[in-house]
Amino acid sequence: MAGLPGAARARSGSPGTAPTLDGTFLCSPLGGLMGAQAVLGLLVWSLIAATTYHLHAAYGWVMFVSLFFWILTLLFFVTYLLQLQLKFYVIPWPLVLMIYNAVATVLYITAFVTCAAAVHPTSWRQWDYNRRAAASFFACVTMITYGVSTFFSFRAWKGLGSNAATSQVTDHA
Repeated sequence: MAGLPGAARARSGSPGTAPTLDGTFLCSPLGGLMGAQAVLGLLVWSLIAATTYHLHAAYGWVMFVSLFFWILTLLFFVTYLLQLQLKFYVIPWPLVLMIYNAVATVLYITAFVTCAAAVHPTSWRQWDYNRRAAASFFACVTMITYGVSTFFSFRAWKGLGSNAATSQVTDHA
């Protein structure tokens, strides 16, 4: 778990301890990216929801992807912010986060392409066109942030260049 905030600290996995806020997580690359993903994902699904998306089947997929990953990102963000991952130390959190980010990247690619392809400049409702075009842009930016998060979570999963001896010492301290 090297590379993730709070990984070198002793495990506070006892059931009686209250969760504490991890300020270093907010300053870490993964914390900043998760915050950006939450804001950008909110923009994507709220812009689509403000249109007549139910008339176009393509926007149903974009709504599903953006809303689904927005909720899961918020859950992961709160989990890491409150250091709840230390209470569930059996779960390989760096691997789970890497797989989550990789899947989110791939599905956001499909959502971005679908959203961008479904925007028609000859829309009879100009405000729908503007919102759909903005949603396409923010879906692209969100896709990029998930891709960067995949890179950082992969590095955290691999241990950022630490060897087996140091990872054994810090993980079981």
